[in-house]
Amino acid sequence: EMEFSQSNLFGYIEDLQELTIIERPVRRSLKTPEEIERLTVDEELSDIERAVYLLSSGQDIQGTSVVANLPVLMRQNPAETLRRVLPKIREVLHVAGVEMQLTAAVSFLTVLQEESVSIHTHLQNLEHRDAGVSNAWLETLLAVIEALPKETIRHEILNPLVSKAQLSQTLQSRLVSCKIMGKLANKFEAHIIKREILPLVKSLCQDVEYEVRTCMCRQLEHIAQGTGTELTKTVVLPELVELARDEGSSVRLAAFETLVNLLDMFDADDRSQTVLPLVKSFCEKSFKADESILVSLSFHLGKLCNGLYGIFTPEQHLRFLEFYKKLSTLGLQQENGHNDNQLQLQTLEQEKKYTSVRKNCAYNFPAMIVFVDPKNFHLELYSIFFCLCHDPEIPVRYTMAISFYEVAKLLNSGVYTIHKELVTLLQDESLEVLDALVGHLPEILELMTNGGENSGSENKLLSIPDLIPALTTAEQRAATSLKWRTHEKLLQKYACLPHIISSDQIYYRFLHRMLTIILTNNVLPVQKAAARTLCVYLRYNRKQEQRHEVIQKLIEQLGQGKSYWNRLRFLDTCEFIMELFSKSFFCKYFFLPVLELTHDPVANVRMKLCYLLPKVKSTLKIPTDKHLLQQLELCIRKLLCQEKDKDVLTIVKRTVLELDRMEISVDAFQKRFYENDLLDQEKERQEHLLLEMEQLEKEKQQNEGRSTNINDKMFEKKRRDSKTSSVLAKSVTLSVPGSSSGTSAGKEDKKSKLVRSQSFSTQALHPKYNNIDKCPKINNSFCLLSVYFTQKKNYLSKLKLCISDDSFRTHATGNSGNAAFPSSSCSRNLFNSGDQKNSGNKESQSRKMSM
Repeated sequence: EMEFSQSNLFGYIEDLQELTIIERPVRRSLKTPEEIERLTVDEELSDIERAVYLLSSGQDIQGTSVVANLPVLMRQNPAETLRRVLPKIREVLHVAGVEMQLTAAVSFLTVLQEESVSIHTHLQNLEHRDAGVSNAWLETLLAVIEALPKETIRHEILNPLVSKAQLSQTLQSRLVSCKIMGKLANKFEAHIIKREILPLVKSLCQDVEYEVRTCMCRQLEHIAQGTGTELTKTVVLPELVELARDEGSSVRLAAFETLVNLLDMFDADDRSQTVLPLVKSFCEKSFKADESILVSLSFHLGKLCNGLYGIFTPEQHLRFLEFYKKLSTLGLQQENGHNDNQLQLQTLEQEKKYTSVRKNCAYNFPAMIVFVDPKNFHLELYSIFFCLCHDPEIPVRYTMAISFYEVAKLLNSGVYTIHKELVTLLQDESLEVLDALVGHLPEILELMTNGGENSGSENKLLSIPDLIPALTTAEQRAATSLKWRTHEKLLQKYACLPHIISSDQIYYRFLHRMLTIILTNNVLPVQKAAARTLCVYLRYNRKQEQRHEVIQKLIEQLGQGKSYWNRLRFLDTCEFIMELFSKSFFCKYFFLPVLELTHDPVANVRMKLCYLLPKVKSTLKIPTDKHLLQQLELCIRKLLCQEKDKDVLTIVKRTVLELDRMEISVDAFQKRFYENDLLDQEKERQEHLLLEMEQLEKEKQQNEGRSTNINDKMFEKKRRDSKTSSVLAKSVTLSVPGSSSGTSAGKEDKKSKLVRSQSFSTQALHPKYNNIDKCPKINNSFCLLSVYFTQKKNYLSKLKLCISDDSFRTHATGNSGNAAFPSSSCSRNLFNSGDQKNSGNKESQSRKMSM
């Protein structure tokens, strides 16, 4: 808490006095009448005369405005500008300040790109004492070279360049010459370059200053592209080899990077005999003597390994792979190849360097997958992939998140192996990493759930369980942060989930969360993103009951919400519904709730509704929606008559004119709306298809429930039949043979059981075949086959005779899928009845055998 003591009060007074002192110079800095008089220019002067006057006797700020206006003067009056204004600007630039110099560089670039003007001014200011001014004029000149004709370049740039590249010139002059020569190499033929430019290049490559050698070495790539492969092999490559052994580390680094960039221009012999030994020495020195090239080496390692892939022996291949693995964990462990004296606490500079090395390794990871072959990923590179995804530094994980999609594409069917790392990056503590991963999240999730082209369904099931919690966690972390753009981006990408996971999972885990964001979030772009994603979820929802529930919540909580902000979001949601759904869907559920907002007490809601009315009218079809059109016209009349707000009334009148010009589509197709009608018809067809799929699923569930009940009844029936058969067997053995009462009771029992078995078989049929008359062959021949299969072995000969029947074979093969279930019931019941029917014949045989 603040205490108001006397000392504090005097402290505040002193601070106020200081503020008044600060304000005094501001008041004094106002222009006096004399200064205003000097800044005043005669209004009757022409633009050219005013420019010359301001350059001659005006102040610096006025001269700078003239220089900035030079391109306009050149377009209006090029002859007078070249004759009077341009020479004056050149005189002023000799003594001009930095601001005017930088402005002049930009103006001259614009003029030179539009007009053919002498570039003498550029060459004069290339050696300005201020480095910023010199670089500005150099960049201007390099940009202009592309637009200038060859003769102009040769006379005004190349000829003066010969003298400026001499050793007697200043260091800055020689550095400028190196950069200009790299740009000129693409403008001339090979023989001109060989005769006029290559001698200068050789002399600058052997300059006494290491800055000049480094600068010229970096330009050798452009010179090689201009000269061709032959001159590159005979002239450029020897210079690069010599520079790679230079005493300056920056020169060696520039030579190494240029060699890597020129790998495509060297043949196999040059790569194996010249480039490969140099690269091996670079890799060896990077850990032992020269750590300065570690960052550059790690950055170019992927390109280097793939460029030299064809000439590697298996041993060299393994060696470079191990070198990459070593760089990937550099700084994370002590055993990194340093001497004992270097195993001390790492300085901050070293930590930054090692972080950059690991970041470059993460950047090159897709290239290294190609180098080792995706089939060997799990064996060779998975451990490195795991380490890079769990790296303690955010830049490394950020780079892995960016390259994750490339890795997933390369792995294809083996993409399931990196699923855990996807979950890890989704739950990363840094939102930068999440933002980098979200860019290609739909493509990554599709690859993950589909498992590539050659993957089975087993991997698809493995990828889903822990993926959904990771997605919900990522959204909640983005929602609680202040980075609303990341949250908006994430919600937009989550619209892909209907193609990834089931409709129920979306409904219970994501859909209600989107509605909550619309109602509670305070950032408009985030609310709109959530609204659109919710509409996508609603579009692909498979259950009509869930769809109706969501629609009801949208109307009640948004369209009829207490906050006008929610009602505005309802109109945004309706726009997305008109975009994603068919016209009939919008008219059925949302047309009238939208029109109810014409009576909204808040003017902003009515205003937004007026802007939306033309789109609303475009969803109507005549004569089907004639009553809705009448409702729309009635609401517009009420707005025109009862609206009191001036701004809303103005928009209503403008909207009425637009609505009058609109043509309403009819139910039949029209040429004018043919494409829109086709698109709407496709949307409507897909919506009907979802309803039909839902109905089929309900029928399937009902049939499954009915079949389980039938199976239970059949199991109970079989148990009872087994008991009765055992009792019958006992009664047969105990009864006197040939008794009339026993046989009559047995016949009645057989008849009742046969009727019951037939009734069970008909109940167990598929719904398609509820009527027995429709499929007599199935009930007779197929059930007979089951009887033969369950009887004793001595009846196999009869079974063969049945199978040889052509009509039976064709029917059994054609309806095997539908008749597979009833066969069991037929076999159970008919077998029992068949045994009982044949019991009379078997009784006499059993008596003879017992005798």
